[in-house]
Amino acid sequence: MPEPMPESISEPIPVYQDIVEAHERISGFVHRTPVLTSVSINEIFDTSLYFKCENLQKVGAFKFRGACNAILSLSEEERQKGVGTHSSGNHAAALSLAARMQGVQAHIVMPDNASEIKKVAVESYGGIITFCEPTLEARETGMAKIMAKTGCTFVPSYDHPDIVCGQGTAAKELIEDTGKLDIVLAPVGGGGLISGTSISTRGLLPGAKVIAVEPAGADDACRSFTTGKFHPSVNPQTMADGLLTSLGKLTFRVIRKNVDEIVTVSEESIVGAMRLLWERMKIVVEPSGAVPLAGILEKKIDVKGKRVGIILSGGNLDLSKLPF
Repeated sequence: MPEPMPESISEPIPVYQDIVEAHERISGFVHRTPVLTSVSINEIFDTSLYFKCENLQKVGAFKFRGACNAILSLSEEERQKGVGTHSSGNHAAALSLAARMQGVQAHIVMPDNASEIKKVAVESYGGIITFCEPTLEARETGMAKIMAKTGCTFVPSYDHPDIVCGQGTAAKELIEDTGKLDIVLAPVGGGGLISGTSISTRGLLPGAKVIAVEPAGADDACRSFTTGKFHPSVNPQTMADGLLTSLGKLTFRVIRKNVDEIVTVSEESIVGAMRLLWERMKIVVEPSGAVPLAGILEKKIDVKGKRVGIILSGGNLDLSKLPF
């Protein structure tokens, strides 16, 4: 059942200047990833698409931006005590690397059924892993024990101003490198990327539309956006494993304020979009990263004759389990 999500009066929504400051903070540590175009894809859809390639970011995903901003925003006392998070995905790797680059210890609580590839990645970036049962309760309990023992600072994967502002730097770079855009697209899961994207777009291109795209099998953000009441993610079914989580309190508020529309796409369209990117652009994009293009493939978004920016959120996937 939907339920109202209480609005926090103590946590103001970030503004574009916050993203400018985050960009200044992290610019020496993150890649300014390229913006690529494809003549053949543009011809297919009669449009001009500009792909911001966060699949080429450090750790292979946009998550490094937010993690880096969070680490660089710590006080010296907090740095000494380290950071922690519970994650089985890109955030765990991103926080581990961002922390190591600044001489900060990262404690990562991971479910014991996490993929071996992700476990190896976190360990290679210096994260100290504590395994737990694959439930949210077990993750939170495990993290609470580590925080009590070490005094480390918890860094959530998306629902925090530092994370949102870090993620928003990708869209800032996209718009700086391409100029005027009519539409900016990004996938939505927990909402950190689309929140930051929407803030940057409103700051630089107030007349552009901001559209989030989500798998139909994990459509909690779309339902929350449409009804104005929070719908948690319950038993999501999608290959886009980076988009399985529920919106957070902060990200829900930002999305309601800044995002124009959320559309959903089928698994078949995600595969089609992913394949199109691989074949025509020769770049590795994971299912979550292909979701925005799937919205165009399904004709859910009118892009004809328009200039459209797309955040390709990541390129991490098990190559032995490709969907095509």
